[in-house]
Amino acid sequence: MRLRNIRGSRERIEENRFVINDPKSYRGRWRELFGNDRPLHIEIGMGKGKFISEMAALHPEINYLGIEKYSSVLIRALDKQEETEAPNLRFIRMEAEEVCEVFAPGEADRIYLNFSDPWPKDRHAKRRLTSREFLRRYDQILAEGGQIEFKTDNRPLFDFSVDEAREAGWQMLVCTYDLHHSEFAEGNVMTEYEEKFSALGNPIHKYIICRK
Repeated sequence: MRLRNIRGSRERIEENRFVINDPKSYRGRWRELFGNDRPLHIEIGMGKGKFISEMAALHPEINYLGIEKYSSVLIRALDKQEETEAPNLRFIRMEAEEVCEVFAPGEADRIYLNFSDPWPKDRHAKRRLTSREFLRRYDQILAEGGQIEFKTDNRPLFDFSVDEAREAGWQMLVCTYDLHHSEFAEGNVMTEYEEKFSALGNPIHKYIICRK
């Protein structure tokens, strides 16, 4: 996917009060930022922020952090946040590889991965956010009993992700190849991509995993 550069997006992000521009300084004290001891949920690769913005509105009892590496995409999430000013939602512009430098062991209660880049070439498998390499990173920052939720319409990526989770020793709590027609559909919050692909008739795949 080719992203259109938006002039001034980096400058706006750096100046925005909803963006944490020095996230490593909050490692181990994210709850201080929010001013409470509520659970912390993270979406990695949040895109334009539809999912995490709706989740924050539906669950004020949870703190949310949206992570996105592209300024031109993150700026769209800021547009939503500046309208609602949700007190339990903040954003970080960073690479997913840096999560262990930004979050202390056991600091996150849940991680969402929605319609992640499939990196279809085999030589790029380690870059997939559901690879065992990334699962090792998530394992370091998740609290005991913490979960990872992953959704995609890409069947090869989902099959790869299920295999990686099992090989890495994670427990599969939910695994469905057609989320919208399953028992797990209730309460589902859709992303922009999910709305687009499901409208085309593509089944949505989802898993929820935790450490055994």
